[in-house]
Amino acid sequence: MKSLTEWLAHLENLHPKGQGGIELGLDRVSRVKAELRQTQHCPLIVVGGTNGKGSTCAYLEAIYTHAGYRVGCYTSPHLLDYKERVRVDREFIDDASLCRAFAKVEVACQSAGKVALTYFEFGTLAAWEVFAACQVEVIILEVGLGGRLDAVNVYDADCAVVTGIALDHTDWLGSTREAIGFEKAGIYRSGKPALCADPKPPQSLLSHAAAIGADLQLIGRDYGAIENEGAWTFRGRRDQRLEGLPGPCLHGVGHMGNAATVLAAIDVLKAQRPVPLEAIQRGLTDVALPGRFQIVPGRPVVVLDVAHNPQAVAGLAASLDMMGSFARTFAVVGMLADKDISGALATLVGKIDVWLLARLDVPRGAAAETLATAVNEGRLGGKVECFASPTEAWSHAAKLAGEDDRILVFGSFYTVAAVMRALKPRA
Repeated sequence: MKSLTEWLAHLENLHPKGQGGIELGLDRVSRVKAELRQTQHCPLIVVGGTNGKGSTCAYLEAIYTHAGYRVGCYTSPHLLDYKERVRVDREFIDDASLCRAFAKVEVACQSAGKVALTYFEFGTLAAWEVFAACQVEVIILEVGLGGRLDAVNVYDADCAVVTGIALDHTDWLGSTREAIGFEKAGIYRSGKPALCADPKPPQSLLSHAAAIGADLQLIGRDYGAIENEGAWTFRGRRDQRLEGLPGPCLHGVGHMGNAATVLAAIDVLKAQRPVPLEAIQRGLTDVALPGRFQIVPGRPVVVLDVAHNPQAVAGLAASLDMMGSFARTFAVVGMLADKDISGALATLVGKIDVWLLARLDVPRGAAAETLATAVNEGRLGGKVECFASPTEAWSHAAKLAGEDDRILVFGSFYTVAAVMRALKPRA
């Protein structure tokens, strides 16, 4: 049997588009799923949206685990280890189980007519095989891209969550919030709970939910969070109240809305999987999500964030403002070329003293000079330097920054992962 390393190398070469490639559509994955005879044996929560998917999945995973359920959670992309994507009871799945699942999917691909799945499609089907073998009692699947044509959407959600809708992946999803909203709403199902945490959802999402008869709940209308000093109250349908809840433990803005959406999802599934208040309280305070406004202990302060679109970087900027003052802020930045680079960086105008801009040597990676043009033409302020890689940019930042300074690392999962590897001795 192939080792996990060998399997992952194999997956990268299965489809002409490789690991970083994208080919939306459900035909290929549906054919192989049918060959595998996969069935849904427990409640399934599907989480889509532009930003906030990872934290929403993490809170759901923590709360259901503390409630005593066996939980399978599939997220993407990973930072350092592929097994971050496939977790059971909040633990990475072991190599042998994942390899067995890959082998089953490979056989099914051949039986279905030598179907060439993408890296993500293959991994999605394998994750389901893992969860079935482990007999999990709750499954949480994070959408990879969009929703309607994403491989995760081959499964029917018992509760579908759209965290928020902003411009990202416009080459595949459309250039307007209306177009993107329609794609995100594709994970909703007729007669099933459909949640949306976007405070101003596009009409396309509302119309699609109505057209298919989904049970749509909107933040601010059907549920929400009432913040009190030191605690908060969840407000749900039918005048439901959960009071005295601890604040979400993840740093940064937006997590209160995500936490309220998580509790709304738990509420709509309570007939199948009831959750005690104690599990909610413990889960809200027991989540660690690397690369999401992650503050690394030590001096200078280091902040890691995978934010890579204007909405996410704006949230990052707001979170930075809440940290207090620092002598200087250095920004190590690497981004993909198909992102709204100018729009994302513009949200940090006047906040960065030294820009250390890195080339990403990956498919779709942007040149450092492209980032420099955005900083200079946008008149964002600060000194600008270019580097061949995030690792080189980080090394330079570490040499320049003093104990009273702050180093911000953001722009892509690739950027944060590279710096995390370099940081390991410090951590």
